[in-house]
Formats: sequence, C-alpha cells, structure tokens
Amino acid sequence: MKKLLAILLTVVLIAACFTACSQENAPEADPAGTQPSAETNASGEPQETESAESAEATEPAPELVRVGTLMGPTGMGMAQLMDAAANGNTEGNYDFFVASAPDQIAAEFISGNLNIAAVPVNLASVLWQKTDKNAQVIGVNTLGVLYILENGDTIHSLADLAGKTIYATGQGATPEYILNYLLTANGLDPKTDLTVEYLSEHAELAAKLSAGDVALGMLPEPNVTAALSGNPDLRIALDLTEEWSKVSDGTLVQGCVIVSRAFAEQYPQAVETFLSEYRASVDFVNAEPAEAAGMIEAAGIIPKAAVAQKALPNCNICLITGEEMKTAVKQMLTVLYSADPKSVGGALPDEEFYR
Repeated sequence: MKKLLAILLTVVLIAACFTACSQENAPEADPAGTQPSAETNASGEPQETESAESAEATEPAPELVRVGTLMGPTGMGMAQLMDAAANGNTEGNYDFFVASAPDQIAAEFISGNLNIAAVPVNLASVLWQKTDKNAQVIGVNTLGVLYILENGDTIHSLADLAGKTIYATGQGATPEYILNYLLTANGLDPKTDLTVEYLSEHAELAAKLSAGDVALGMLPEPNVTAALSGNPDLRIALDLTEEWSKVSDGTLVQGCVIVSRAFAEQYPQAVETFLSEYRASVDFVNAEPAEAAGMIEAAGIIPKAAVAQKALPNCNICLITGEEMKTAVKQMLTVLYSADPKSVGGALPDEEFYR
C-alpha cells in the first residue's frame, strides 16, 4: 500500500511541474486585442503583416520633381522654395523651369518634362483636354492681378468707362474675357458702349501709360508697378479683383498649380511634400516682401527686386486647396467657357480634374 501511494504522489508532482512550465512559456493574454495577429502564407506558415505607417515609409520617392512656372505673379510665390532648393534645404528634390510664356510651359508639360506646373487657370483646363486627363489641378496660387490705370481722376467705377477708350493687353485670352464679363455685369456692351484697343505687349502699354500717351489702360502686375513708378499723375483707378467680387459669388482666379496625374498616382507623398513646402514659400513671400524680392529677381521671375517688392501687395499670391479651390476654379472656368469655349479647351473639365 505504501508503495502504491508513493507512485501516485510521484505522478501528481510530475503533472504539476509540467503544467507550471507550460504556463510560464505561454504568451501573455491580450484582453484589449492590441497584439498583432499573424497571417499565414500559402504554405500555412505564419507571416508578419505590414502596417500602414510602414507602407507609407516604403513609398518610392522620385529622384527629381520637375516643376515649371511662369515669370510674373504666377511664379512669385515659389521664389523662397526655389531658393531653399538651390541651397539643399528642402525635403523634396526639385528642378525648376521658369518660362516667359504659357505655351512654353504647356509644351514641356505635354511632353512629360514637367511633373508639376504653375499655369493660367484656363490653360490648366486646356491641358486636361490635350493630355487625355493627365493634368489635374491641385491648388489656386494667384487671384486677380488686373488693374485699370488712369492718367487723371475721372474713373471710379466700371460704369464710368462708358464712351471712353481703354487700352489693354491679353486679347483672346483671360484678361479680355474678365474685362468683358465685368463690363457686361455693369450694364455695358463691350462692343458698343466703349472702345477697347488691344496691344500685344504689357511693356509697351506700361510705357505709354507712364509717358502719358494714353489716358486709360488695363494691365497686370508687375507692369502696373512699373508704369506707376514713372508717372506721378498715373493712378490705380479700379482693382478688377474687387470689381469681380461685387458682381460674382466666386473669387477671381487667374493662376493655379497642376500635377501630372500619372506622377501623382505613383508618388502621392511627393506631391503632398511639394504642397507643404510651396505653402511655406507662399507664406514667406507674403510676410517678408523685401527679402523675397531678392529671391524673385535671382530666380528670374521678375527682372528687378525693387519692382517685385512694390508689386507684391497687389499680386494676390496664395495657395488654396481642397473644396475652396474646386469652387473657385469651377466658377472661373464657367465664365471663360461662356465667353469662348475654346479658351478652356472646348469643354468644361469633369470632377476628376480636381485632385
């Protein structure tokens, strides 16, 4: 009997030891469900799952982001970013192309030599049509930059232009359509109630206004500042951005930023990085016009820093994204389409145009 009790006691001790060892090596319970669960592969073996953060971190970065912009207000907000990139102080790796005419930017974008470009808002729509929807707008960067100048003091409203002769630039382009829209909204027929004479060059009209050879003229910045600097009797009679807000529910938009759709889909984080660095550049240029003016001259966006500094307050440089961007661009393109469908590429873009 004693022998049997000894055997049973030994069995109980061994079982207790086995249970304790098993609990010691078991994983801790996770009542909150925070422990990552393992998935199995085709062979039934467990494998790790990649987190969203890890996936974002491994997104391929482009070797170079090629950015195009125009001389004048369209490019002024990019000056600090261009300066920072030249000194190796940006997160993105950028190569900038500054053009003197929109068709130069258009050709580079269509050929695939540019990933991102700052362009007139109507050109963005044209490129959307020409590139089979590869051009998407990601931001508004320039509001209205058009002003009516007068040698004298008789024009205080658009209605005062009745019976007058005004000289302008931009025939067959956005400036003409903006002027006609505003004249019509103020009860004037652009063809019969006044005379509009179009010149081909901003500089030519600025010189004529500065010299006092013409009494009235419509010009964009920075040509406005150049003209005013040479004639103390010349004044800004009307700000067309303000006039637009009086007759429209929307905002006068003249410049925007587009991205290659293919590029944005491949490198979404690179696009977000650009927008973040571009926004910082816009904020700097608006807050520090004296320092920014030197960067603008150095980048070849405006030839003289002094003119750039004086013009900056009237250039309405910004970066508007999201729904506000979409609403403003839609409204502007609708006005342009009504004036001439060809100005926006023959048709209004669909929802995929807005990224």
